[in-house]
Amino acid sequence: MGTSDVVEEQKLYLLCYTLPSITSPSQPISGSVYQAGDVVIGGLFPIHVEAPLFKQRAYRWLQTMIFAVEEINRDPALLPNLTLGFLAADTCRSDGTTLGAALAMVTGKEASVVGTECGTTPEVPVIIGDPHSSASIVVAQTLGPFDLPMVSYFATCACLSDTWRYPSFFRTVPSDAFQARGMAKLLRQMGWVWVGLVSEDDDYGKFGVQLLLQELQGSGVCVAYSETINSLFCYIFLSLFHTDFSLSPSLPALMEEVVRQNITDKQWIASEAWVTYSTIAAPTNMPSFAGTIGFALKKADIPGLGPFLTRLHPDGDYQKSDPFLRELWEEMFGCSLGVDLSVTLSSRRQCTGSEVIREGESQYADVSQLRGSYNVYKAVYAIAYAIQDMMACRPGDGVFNGGQCPDIRNLQPSQIVHYLRGVNFSTPVGESFHFDINGDPPASYDIINWHVTPEGTAEFVQVGHFLSSEGSDDQFHIDMDKVLVSVCSADCPPGTRHAVQKGRPVCCFDCLSCAEGEISNTTERFWSNPDRTACIPQLVDFLSYSDTMGVILSVISVSGATLTAGALATFLYHRHTALVKANNSELSFLLLLSLKLCFLCALVFIGQPKPWTCMLRHTLFGISFVFCISCLLSRTVVVLVAFRATLPGENLMRYFSPTQQRMGISLCTLIQVLICVLWLALAPPRPAERRGREGRGPRVVLECEVGSVVGFSLVLGYIGLLASLCLILAFLARKLPDNFNEAKFITFSMLIFCAVWISFIPAYVSSPGKYTVAVEIFAILASSFGLLFCLFAPKCYIILLRPERNTKKHMMSK
Repeated sequence: MGTSDVVEEQKLYLLCYTLPSITSPSQPISGSVYQAGDVVIGGLFPIHVEAPLFKQRAYRWLQTMIFAVEEINRDPALLPNLTLGFLAADTCRSDGTTLGAALAMVTGKEASVVGTECGTTPEVPVIIGDPHSSASIVVAQTLGPFDLPMVSYFATCACLSDTWRYPSFFRTVPSDAFQARGMAKLLRQMGWVWVGLVSEDDDYGKFGVQLLLQELQGSGVCVAYSETINSLFCYIFLSLFHTDFSLSPSLPALMEEVVRQNITDKQWIASEAWVTYSTIAAPTNMPSFAGTIGFALKKADIPGLGPFLTRLHPDGDYQKSDPFLRELWEEMFGCSLGVDLSVTLSSRRQCTGSEVIREGESQYADVSQLRGSYNVYKAVYAIAYAIQDMMACRPGDGVFNGGQCPDIRNLQPSQIVHYLRGVNFSTPVGESFHFDINGDPPASYDIINWHVTPEGTAEFVQVGHFLSSEGSDDQFHIDMDKVLVSVCSADCPPGTRHAVQKGRPVCCFDCLSCAEGEISNTTERFWSNPDRTACIPQLVDFLSYSDTMGVILSVISVSGATLTAGALATFLYHRHTALVKANNSELSFLLLLSLKLCFLCALVFIGQPKPWTCMLRHTLFGISFVFCISCLLSRTVVVLVAFRATLPGENLMRYFSPTQQRMGISLCTLIQVLICVLWLALAPPRPAERRGREGRGPRVVLECEVGSVVGFSLVLGYIGLLASLCLILAFLARKLPDNFNEAKFITFSMLIFCAVWISFIPAYVSSPGKYTVAVEIFAILASSFGLLFCLFAPKCYIILLRPERNTKKHMMSK
């Protein structure tokens, strides 16, 4: 081992001590930076990485935390009369070291922390960090049972959204679940349907790939393979596979082998962990990785951070409290500070003291891509606003100890957890921020494309964005005019056509020569015109509001809803007359309301299929019709019991009071609601495309797949069961007195209902394209009109045109 190696090894040993544990509380923390305050915020940063390697980016994160604390302390409107402090420690990118640092911070055990009195670590009520998911899992599992909060700025594992396992974990970086959703959208947008997945050989990498595979189900994207990779076996792996896609957060060994083998015909999609990592985007990698596209955390310009980062100088007072500044200086300028063993044995020149840190000249001072740093910045402000909300508490309004407010000078970690959950604020750069119920922020990504500059370096160009959050629609936009990508899976060349390989995914195809008299000169979907003299684009087919059929069905639907509303108004106005009372006015109102929903639900079936419309179509249809038939079934039972209970002293009607009728209707409807909820939760309907052929040639048919055939069958089957039961009971009551022919009307209406839906099945199966949806709408409208006219047209006729028959005497004449 050389002399310089000895020096470096000693240097690493001084920086990365074993941290305090429960059994050895007196061992010192690895390098740390401290500033006193009324509330001290902890920070975990991987300044060193398992070797004497100083990470300038991680040190910038630490300085961003200090900048945010000082900015808040200068703000008279935020936390007045209270000063924030900080204790930031180096984790050496080790899970054990990270846990030790966290325990030392929250327990306040003795430790050598620069800047503290008596060499003790101050107790901190909240910790910012760690950037790595594996370390965050370890720390969150340990601190969670004690309600000790931590706010990570870079841990993206979706597993950390589990509030049962990690009840006090928050983060300012989106979960990987959102990134996987965005990547699936990107693949579909770009038309990349043949991809391979590569991840690191650990739980985090495998979990990320699993999320993406779930998002790709049913999307038409084929996954050629999903492999894990270890840097020691890079060469062996690449001799077998040429990879197209990666979710790995650290790929230097893989990239080095890709470049060595001169693989230049693959399109890479990067995760947020490395898409803007300048070290990987080196000029030597550009021949293989030019055109890489991926998702980066939202970028922000933090006013004042650049000058703050460049203020440092080894001769300043700050050096005394920061053990990392010397390393930063020596690495940035390639010189040595001071006269000690390292200077004597090192070949580096002596620093002159005239060196100056300038913005953009190093990774540390590069403020053009503030993404991880912005997450640190938001974490500090989230904690500050949580404390601000505590200070706004008034006696009696608190949530602790019978309405008491927290003691700001003696904060309990559980109190910070409570207020962090409800924090909602705007950062100084103007972004609105809050945590959802899982402790996650709204997902906001920039879509980055690697462009090559004339100098051969990579330029990170934003070509789009992706916004997503739980409970809201995704916003995905990409500017195709800016995108530069490699040629992905080669399509069939001109003069050939696709021939899908039997027994393999649809993306596996052979290119066969076109038959005589046929040509293919483009990769787009075209077909010949009726005269076969030119090629025209294939049509996209769905039932829209602009189609003649769509307009007619919409008018019929609205007309039916209007007629139902008119009948409802008529019954409501004449609710005190004999006919309305005899027909159970409350059930009549519920039945008319449900019929109106049945007419209106037909409108949801018209228009281009979208995720929310596909889910709403069949659930609204199923619940509306069950509600309607439940009302009809209740009325049928009441009529049957009223006229069959003829024995003296028999009082069966006491079991069918209005309250019990309402309970029966609610129970029947609730069963259908539960079926629909399970259907939507397990396998919901979703938009899909299929190839169809009609009239002028093939076309792309947009439709809603039912998702679960079992769920769809249960919805229809339950409606059929109630309808059949109602028909049987009405048939048994068909010989009631003529002037009270309610049972006959119910029988006729249910016969029409059953006839329509029995004939619907073969018509639905045999109808092509958009006519499939039209048949379903027709069945809904026909059965709804059947119920409306059979049940309410005769009554409205008597109420409006023959009022002399609307009397109790006439009703009881037989």
